[in-house]
Amino acid sequence: MKAVVIRTFGDPDGLEVVDVPVPVPAPGQVRIATEAIGVGGVDAVIRRGTFAAYGFREGHLLGSEVAGRVTAVGEGVDASWIGRRVWAFTGLSGGYAEQAVAAVEDALALPDGLTGADAVTLGGSGVVAAFALDRARFTLGETVLVRGAAGSIGITAVQLAARGGASAVAVTASSVERGARLRDLGATHVLDRSGVGGPDAPAGFDVVIDVVGGPRLPLFLNKLNSNGRYVAVGVVGGQPPADFGMRLMDAFRRSLSFATFSSDTVPGPDRQAVRSSQFADAAHGSLRTVVHEVLPLDQAVLAHRAMDAGEVFGRVVLAP
Repeated sequence: MKAVVIRTFGDPDGLEVVDVPVPVPAPGQVRIATEAIGVGGVDAVIRRGTFAAYGFREGHLLGSEVAGRVTAVGEGVDASWIGRRVWAFTGLSGGYAEQAVAAVEDALALPDGLTGADAVTLGGSGVVAAFALDRARFTLGETVLVRGAAGSIGITAVQLAARGGASAVAVTASSVERGARLRDLGATHVLDRSGVGGPDAPAGFDVVIDVVGGPRLPLFLNKLNSNGRYVAVGVVGGQPPADFGMRLMDAFRRSLSFATFSSDTVPGPDRQAVRSSQFADAAHGSLRTVVHEVLPLDQAVLAHRAMDAGEVFGRVVLAP
């Protein structure tokens, strides 16, 4: 079968389409003929070699979430899974392929009316957005800033904050056009990438959800109100300065909080319950997904180039 691996760490041209054996599901796993494969920010970070210290090596088969139909099951898995359309989390590898395997507890049947592309746009990111707001103890009437809102995590966080009764939902955006699209999804204020907004923009925020990280993170720590909570859910812009915590200490009397969040720390059944609810909402149109583009699997290089260039609004999806 066809799959996409990292031939060499670095820019997108280091990705390569190869032939690999069809995976055999181990006990407790299902095998899925993929119809849609999510291309996420973590894929780009792994591709660049940023996580090499964590055991990722050249030759790694990228991809963490897929949607498609179950074609086989491993020992101990109910055969009734065969033929079902599902979304599945494959870990941090194995998704960029014509067939993928996943633990059965990481698979979820798709509701009617939800496409595979929509499922891989929402499946992983929606859970991160929901639990990040929960980690931030977001409550009705508070002000929220979503930094890096043009990606699938940010787009969902904007909608959830608006739906949860935020008094203001600000976003950072790289263009007027992107800002307009985010307003259509529930944002009330648009800031530039350095955090500068119009005269009516809130001076501070109770909650900041940050997908970007990078060298500008301390600027956004400064935008927290007293008792404000900052939750970092990604580092697509790179690691923050090593001394960024000094901003928190300098503002000691304002009782600011900083946290990182990974959905890996949420129990699997809790993740699946939120995901199932969000899939139902998306199928009924009350939660919107944004698919930037669907590309053939063998054009994964183009998908990664678009991400690196900052051209993606929503999520790029690969289709075998």
